[in-house]
Amino acid sequence: MPEILSVNQMLANSYEPKRKFRWVLTMDGIDAFVLKTAARPQATFEETVVDYINTKRYLAGKMSWSPINITMHDPIAPSAAQKVMMWLRRNYDPVTGRAGYASFYKKDVTLKLLDPVGSVVEIWDLAGAWGQDVNWGDLDYATSDNVEITFVLRFDNAVLSDL
Repeated sequence: MPEILSVNQMLANSYEPKRKFRWVLTMDGIDAFVLKTAARPQATFEETVVDYINTKRYLAGKMSWSPINITMHDPIAPSAAQKVMMWLRRNYDPVTGRAGYASFYKKDVTLKLLDPVGSVVEIWDLAGAWGQDVNWGDLDYATSDNVEITFVLRFDNAVLSDL
């Protein structure tokens, strides 16, 4: 006779999912509480094709990291818009027209996912991060929505740390 398992035997007793709303992103100079949305890193591999007679073989080529889209609230004080502009001016200063060295504007960023009690359960270290695209948001007399900043974070490398 076949064995019939109960629901308790099939489910993990200590299952607790990671939640999309339990995270902290630390960027030097930008307050973590102004962040609204972000994403975990995404890796993409180029495809290398090896042609041989009448067949093809596919190999993994170079890997690259996709930029991360971030949305921020823009409070009156401290102004997130001003802090983002201070970071971007290290890359290009619109007042003087000078560009900066990569060592001026590239920063290391850390994304931490948390459990229900606030303990860190996942850490992503993003190296060489900089603001590739910034939109300080639109304004509209017809709505009472908050002003938001959208920010594209480009980075060189990401590492998921062992805890």
